[in-house]
Amino acid sequence: MRVLGIDYGDRHVGLALSDPLLITAQPLGSYELSGRENVDRQYFRDLVAKHDVGKIVLGNPLRMDGSSGTRAEKTRGFASWLEKAVGKPVVLMDERLTTRQALKTLDDKKLRGKKKKDWEDRIAAVIILSTYLERKRGEGDVPEID
Repeated sequence: MRVLGIDYGDRHVGLALSDPLLITAQPLGSYELSGRENVDRQYFRDLVAKHDVGKIVLGNPLRMDGSSGTRAEKTRGFASWLEKAVGKPVVLMDERLTTRQALKTLDDKKLRGKKKKDWEDRIAAVIILSTYLERKRGEGDVPEID
């Protein structure tokens, strides 16, 4: 079993996948939400089945003071929808500053436009998932799949 990391946005989601031992996170790609619930549901079901995903870690865009805003509310709604759509637990992970970290990672690359945005989303998903895996190990836990 693996863990899927997601950086959620209004139109695009960045995707990252753990290795089977739940040690590392690799970029998987990005997905443009279709706006059609049945199409998006099928995409995520297929993705979860193809990669043997047992848990999903979704970036939670809290404000710098730790409070929730409109983006966090939308993300919680997406988390609830996704959990029902794929039948796997969804864990919310604080994602403050992940976009900045992703942009810093991409600074040396000569990417522009859509290509840069796609990689920004993927790298943010990797950071979210890596942080989750590291915290679980730091707590003395192997990040088990429930």
